[in-house]
Formats: sequence, structure tokens, C-alpha cells
Amino acid sequence: MTSKLFDISGKTIVISGSSRGLGKALAGCFGSLGAQIVISSHEVDELRETKQEFEALGYDVVAVPADVRREQDIQNLVGDTVAHFGKIDVMICNAGTDIIKPAETYEIDEWEHVLSINVRGYYLCAKAAAQRMLPQRRGSIVMTSSIASSLGVPGLTPYAVSKGGANQLVKTMAVEWADRNVRVNAVAPGYINNFMKGVHIDLDTPYQRRAMAHTPMGRRGELSEYFGPYVFLASDAASFVTGEILYVDGGYHAA
Repeated sequence: MTSKLFDISGKTIVISGSSRGLGKALAGCFGSLGAQIVISSHEVDELRETKQEFEALGYDVVAVPADVRREQDIQNLVGDTVAHFGKIDVMICNAGTDIIKPAETYEIDEWEHVLSINVRGYYLCAKAAAQRMLPQRRGSIVMTSSIASSLGVPGLTPYAVSKGGANQLVKTMAVEWADRNVRVNAVAPGYINNFMKGVHIDLDTPYQRRAMAHTPMGRRGELSEYFGPYVFLASDAASFVTGEILYVDGGYHAA
């Protein structure tokens, strides 16, 4: 019995923002565990290459290009998933972006860019998935949050606001949909040894030294260290878990 608790084989799992980084790593993990995976990105060439990589590994994978800011793209993403696999079991709302700079220097278009992807995108993905999951009375939605969702981190104003918004999406949707067995949770990473496209990091700066000084484990998390939390929330092992923000941050949130 316990050996099947974390079994996700045969589950259909959609991951937004999965042509690179954490999303790609999660898709690879789910595929290696026997899940049917649907990867998605607005970067079409990169998405095609990722699909080819996964197919070479023998994973059951479909790739659907989508911009998470566009509702029709997300409706197509979920619709194509159901058309191909006949169902959707898990939606991982992961596509995100960031612009790091002092709070007083953001242009309004930079602010709107971050929030449109990180909040609007999450809502559209969760909404489209829930429209399929609620009638079948089962499903799991997992959002990628951040330690910045609940703690002050210099240089991350719109990003922090967007991740705080994601946390509130989790809690509100979880309460609304709990009676129909659709669970909504989030994983909140700390500092990962991986960087978003367009974010240039110098690890020897006061900002980065501060980050490591505030992480009790004293290092960045590796991508593989996030597999367990996402698999848990996607699996039946978390069947009574909803509305939770699971911090995976080397102790940063506790310090």
C-alpha cells in the first residue's frame, strides 16, 4: 500500500514554462516516473528541442506552444491535453519571470510584464485546468511560488507581489474547490542553482552573499531537490493536503 502512495505513473501532468529550468527538470522527473507529460512554452524552437530530448528517453510527451498571458493559448493547452490523453490530472503552474532592480526604478511596463506572467498566467492555467477537473471531481493544481511571497527580499518588488498573489490564488481556490476534490497547493523555492532566461547573476555581490547568509544550509538548492515536493503534491500521498504553501528553501523561511 505505502509503495503506491507516491505513484504518479499514468497520471497526465501539464507543466507551463517547461522548455527549460525548473519546469523542464520537473517534466523530466515526471516522465521518468511513468507520467504522461505535456510540456509548454512560448519559445517554440526550445520547446521542440525539449520534446525531442524527452522522446529519446522514451517518455510519453506532448508539446503545446502557449503564452500564459493569452487565455485562448491556455484553453488550447488544456484542450489539446484532454484530446490527446483523454484527461488532465495535474496542472503545474510554473511559467514565470523576474526583473531585479531597486524598487523606485521600475518602469510601469516592467511591472505589468512580471505580473501578467506570474499572476495572470497562473490564474489562466489554474482556471482552465479546474474547468476540466471540477466535473470529474478530482485533480491537483500546484503553483510555483517563492520565499519572496512572504518575506522582504531586496530587488524583487513586482516579483514578490506576484508570488504573494500566487499564494492567495492557492488559498482561495483551495477553499472554493475542496468539496469537489480539486486540490490547490504551492511549492515555494528558495534560491535555486538555476537562473531564469534574461536574469544575469553575479554570485559575488552583496545581494547574493546576503542570500546565502540568510539560508541556514548555506547554499542554493539543486533542481533535483525540488522533485520530491512536487511529486508529493501531485500524488495521492497528498490527498488531504490543500491550500498549503510548501517552502523548500534550505531553512531560509524559518530563520
